Amino acid sequence: MDTDHAPMPDDIDALKAALVMARAQALEAAAELAVARARASEDLALIAHQKLRIAQLERQVYGQRSERSARLVDQLALRFEELEASATEDELAAETAVAKTTTVAGFTRKHAERATFPDHLPRERVVIDPPTACGCCGSTRLRKLGEDVTRTLEVIPRQWKVVETVREKFSCRDCEKVSQAPAPFHAIPRGWAGPSLLAMILFEKFGQHQPLNRQAERYALEGVPVSLSTMADAVGASCAALEPLLRRVEAHVMAAERLHGDDTTVPVLAKGKTDTGRCWVYVRDDRPFGGTAPPAALFRYSRDRKGEHPQGHLAGYAGLFQADAFDGYRALYAAERSPGRIREAGCWVHARRPFFALADLEENARRQAAGKKTIALSPIAIEVVRRIDALFAIERPINGKSAEERRAVRQELSKPLVEDLRAYLHEQRAKLSRGHDLAKAIDYVLKRWAAFTLFLDDGRVCLSNNAAERALRGIALGRKSWMFCGSDRGGQRAAALYSLIVTAKMNGVNPQAWLADVLARIAAHPAHRLDDLLPWRWTPKAAATPAVAA
Repeated sequence: MDTDHAPMPDDIDALKAALVMARAQALEAAAELAVARARASEDLALIAHQKLRIAQLERQVYGQRSERSARLVDQLALRFEELEASATEDELAAETAVAKTTTVAGFTRKHAERATFPDHLPRERVVIDPPTACGCCGSTRLRKLGEDVTRTLEVIPRQWKVVETVREKFSCRDCEKVSQAPAPFHAIPRGWAGPSLLAMILFEKFGQHQPLNRQAERYALEGVPVSLSTMADAVGASCAALEPLLRRVEAHVMAAERLHGDDTTVPVLAKGKTDTGRCWVYVRDDRPFGGTAPPAALFRYSRDRKGEHPQGHLAGYAGLFQADAFDGYRALYAAERSPGRIREAGCWVHARRPFFALADLEENARRQAAGKKTIALSPIAIEVVRRIDALFAIERPINGKSAEERRAVRQELSKPLVEDLRAYLHEQRAKLSRGHDLAKAIDYVLKRWAAFTLFLDDGRVCLSNNAAERALRGIALGRKSWMFCGSDRGGQRAAALYSLIVTAKMNGVNPQAWLADVLARIAAHPAHRLDDLLPWRWTPKAAATPAVAA
């Protein structure tokens, strides 16, 4: 090993010069390292962004193909978010390091073009004082050539106010009778909270999954202490005020030709423990077969998952019912049922799920890369998944077409594939033992073959029950936030508000704005015109056009 070193100078000035040079070299090395790190972070963020875009496009085009597509998109979005923030931090660090040197080239990321700000937002024009003299010669003879405008998006913190409604009293000089304007209607008794505040409390609790205690803490930090009991009273009173609209949503849903149904768990507080309650949903969505009726969702709550609950919910319904193979639905399909038989429509996503678990090549590749034990993939499962995916591929172009058009295409293209699939399932089932996972998956399909093939003869039937599963997604997210319902009554109130909020979302309506307007109008609104307040018929009040500074 070469251990020779250059001799150190004895002169103090030479030592100072060597130190300055060493520091400059260290700064250059640090700057080059910072630039390299920034470039690497930019590359990682770009790769993550492209993966996210690809996953989003694949979900848009082949959404029903992947069981975990929604979860994977969320994971990719989170990863991109973190990498993008890291890339910006490294870019700023590189700029700081490069500024200390004169030889290292700077680094600037190529940012995507920013979307323009919405036109409806008010503009505040801030003009910086112009120069009064030339910065070069000092002359004061300046003439304006133009201007550069930098637009920044800003937000005004939530503003609280107390509205004082004054009703003056007058006495008659002739008869001495006192005259006064009638008291205004309030959405809740004693009217301590305005409709916008009530709508915010309701939407944050049931739409954004923020329990009242967390809302109360945040309001107190903003200087407006509102007790938890007072907010709870407002929720109960608002639910009572909105009850007539809920009844109309229920009537609209139950008048459908076809319903999607599903349920999910809801923890319910009990003595020293939590019980597992159920939240049921029934969705009317006629858009896939060209129906013009507005979509809507009806939620129901129960303490358990007994079949008597859906049977009671659908006691007055007759038509098509798309759901999973829950035994509690079986009584609904009886031929002698009154007021009429409900025809069962199977969900091919549920049928595909157990096969997909044994045919997930991507999951196996991830496990192998992570050094984990791989899953034993089944060629039979892979083939079944491929055949079911072919059925979904036929469905995508006819989504939104009329029921007659959908039936014609299915008879021509889907029916031969379905018949081949049935023959293949029978052939493979004969080779499997009774306890085999594939045998159970095949039996699940073959025993309900009439329900799974109903879509071939009725264009109103969808291949999947995704409409109901989408409606329940908010509850699955909310469970991580509110943990449990406080009581059965609480579960029933939650189901009522979920019905209204999800229905508003399905019709492209801002739930909070709709609730605020409805709560402001419903007390004085004519009873025979309550349908005008339903989300699909609601017309928001025209907002005042913000003034634009010259």
